[in-house]
Amino acid sequence: MEANEYQRLASRTIGKNMDAVDQEYHALHGMVGEIGELHSIYQKRYQGHLEQTDEHRKKELGDLLWFVAEYCTACGWTLEEVMTLNIDKLKARYPEGFDSEKSLHRQEGDI
Repeated sequence: MEANEYQRLASRTIGKNMDAVDQEYHALHGMVGEIGELHSIYQKRYQGHLEQTDEHRKKELGDLLWFVAEYCTACGWTLEEVMTLNIDKLKARYPEGFDSEKSLHRQEGDI
C-alpha cells in the first residue's frame, strides 16, 4: 500500500467533530499513548510475560501510524511529503550512511 493511500483510508475514521487543531492534539496525544502501549509490551517481560507476539507489536505500531497519518492530515501534509523530507534530511546528514561523528557534530541548523 502506498503511504498517501494509507493516509486517505485512515482519514475516513478521524472523528468528524474535531477541527484541525483538535485533530492535531488528538493525534499527538494518541501517538504518545501508542508508544506507551508498544513500550509496555517490552516492560511486561520484567513481570514474567515473556511472550511478545509479532502480531501484537504490529498492531500497536499500526495504531501509532494511524495517529501519525491523522497528524499529517490535520496539518494539511501528506505522509509521502513528510517521508521525503525526512529521507532528504538523512541523505544530507549522512551521505555515506550513518556516521556517529556526524551524529555527534551536526552542522548548524541541522535539526
